[in-house]
Amino acid sequence: MNFKFIKNNHSRFTVKKMCQNLSVSESGYYRWLKVPVSNRAKINAILTCRIVELYEEHNGMVGSPMLTADLRAESKFASVSQKRVARLMKTKGLQCKYVKKFKTTTDSNHKEPIAKNLLNRNFKVSSPNTVWVGDITYLKVGKEWCYLSVFIDLFSRIVVGWDLSATLDRTSTIKAFNKALLRRNPCKGLMVHSDRGIQYASGDFREVLRKNSCIQSMSRKGNCWDNAVAESFFHTLKGQYSNHTHFTDRRSAELGLFNYIEAYYNHRRRHSSNGYKSPMIYEKEMEAAA
Repeated sequence: MNFKFIKNNHSRFTVKKMCQNLSVSESGYYRWLKVPVSNRAKINAILTCRIVELYEEHNGMVGSPMLTADLRAESKFASVSQKRVARLMKTKGLQCKYVKKFKTTTDSNHKEPIAKNLLNRNFKVSSPNTVWVGDITYLKVGKEWCYLSVFIDLFSRIVVGWDLSATLDRTSTIKAFNKALLRRNPCKGLMVHSDRGIQYASGDFREVLRKNSCIQSMSRKGNCWDNAVAESFFHTLKGQYSNHTHFTDRRSAELGLFNYIEAYYNHRRRHSSNGYKSPMIYEKEMEAAA
């Protein structure tokens, strides 16, 4: 608004000159100054400041639904509507970072055994360590490509294990899975779902599953929707973080991924499937209620 610009810059330029350049009247400006600010405007100003703070806390990786959930967790903004948050975000030019598409890393052209699709898109489970889903994606590190293997617990969407490697072989996938085993210590009968990639179909990986009494499940050929939760995680990771971050070397990439996955994604980022609670908070609350 022109009058606001004049008010914010009157110490640098004369009011008369600014009014002339902006084609507004001086008398109109002074009348505007005398009009008291409404309570609604005051509240919007406070709310907007908090929206900007939360947006920056999320490093821009957030839209109005998640910001609304953050705000509603604070008593001062408990009744704020998503439409209002979206409108105020628009006035400040705040948008969730764009999620780009990514290419597949799946090599299903092999002669290893293929497991049945036991999961069958049943992505809602009632307890932790019932079903883990695994997948692999690529990340640019320096001038080379590295590959991130992850395992996610469907119960809360928490990333239970991950590993970054310079190659696409099964070793990194097994490392990520072993990290998940140490972290969660699941009971017998854990279902492990993935695509048909050679990493998951390899004898070495299947042997790790057998030793830990796990049940293997695989997506149908060429059907990314059968592993939609893992795909969604990579869309979020790549589109809202790694595509906007320059990793100079593998160590910087691992540190950055640790901060994103462990500190932000698992502990801070709200998920609609968890009633807009972070995976860690959701698990703690479900455990307390059990």
